[in-house]
Parts: sequence; C-alpha cells; structure tokens
Amino acid sequence: MSRKRVGRVAMAAGTLVAGIALSMGETSSAAKAAPGDTDSDTTVANVVVTGSITLTNLTPSFTLTGRPGQTVDTADPVDFTVTTNNFAGYTVTVFPAAGELLGTAGNPETIPAGSLLVERIPGGPFVPLTLGTPVEVFRKTAPSAADGDDFSHEYRITIPFVRPDTYSGTINYVATTL
Repeated sequence: MSRKRVGRVAMAAGTLVAGIALSMGETSSAAKAAPGDTDSDTTVANVVVTGSITLTNLTPSFTLTGRPGQTVDTADPVDFTVTTNNFAGYTVTVFPAAGELLGTAGNPETIPAGSLLVERIPGGPFVPLTLGTPVEVFRKTAPSAADGDDFSHEYRITIPFVRPDTYSGTINYVATTL
C-alpha cells in the first residue's frame, strides 16, 4: 500500500474512533440526571410489642409476734406491685416453699405452714397456706396501670404451743397473666 493510502486508512480509522467516542459521550451525557430530578421509595416500620408481667416491690419479710394460743396479724401489711400490658388481666397467688416454718439451729420444733393464714383478697377472708396449692390473693381482668398496680394484704396466725424462737419459711408470690 502506498503512503497516501495508508494515511487515508489511518485517518478514516481515527475518524471512526472519534465518532464512536463522540457517540459514547452523547449517550453518557443523556444518562445524567437533570438538576431538580428526584426519586423516592418507602419502608414499613414494624414495632412488635410483646406481653410482659412483673411482680416487684415485694416486702422482703414480715413478722407475727405473740404467745402460744394468741391470734395475731402482721404488724405491717405485705406490699407488692404488678405491672402487665395483658388486656385479659392477671392473678397473684401465694404458696409456701415448704410444709413447715423452721426454728433456728438446734430447735427441732416446727410450725406447720398451714397454721399461717393469708388474706385471700384485700378485705376478704383469711385462708391457710398449703404446700402445692396456690392461694389466689388478687385477680384483675384488665391490664395494670402503666406504672403498675400496688397491693397490700395481711397474714394471720394462731401461735401454736412451741418453744420460744423465731420460726421462718419462704412464701412464693406468682403473678400470672390470664
């Protein structure tokens, strides 16, 4: 091929490359967003609220003091708070952890847990505690207040004929949603 011809082929090839570049440039500039263009989309916020119930502020211990044969009530009521968002409501039950109240070390005598009576519903009758049989002390068929429902109730015992000592036992409180 002659030099002139080679030059023309090279020039034609250069023009072709420039035309492709110009064409590509036009295509890219057409894809750019114009000022003020927007796009939007949405999402859904899901808040899953679970049911909850708590029993708090339970009086840590109480004392009944008297002589054998005397019937005595707690000097101060037992207090607790129940908080729940369950719209069906809740119950509170109590039951002894063991069948007997035990004296201090070396004292073989005990007081049956059933000798201890709990006020069934505030202002209601007193009923004996029984191992394995929870006693309902409160029922509500609605949720508690947002900051909880506060309760107080009493215990009673007719002191049995046992030696002088402090007899102790654990009482379980359970709040249950309906």
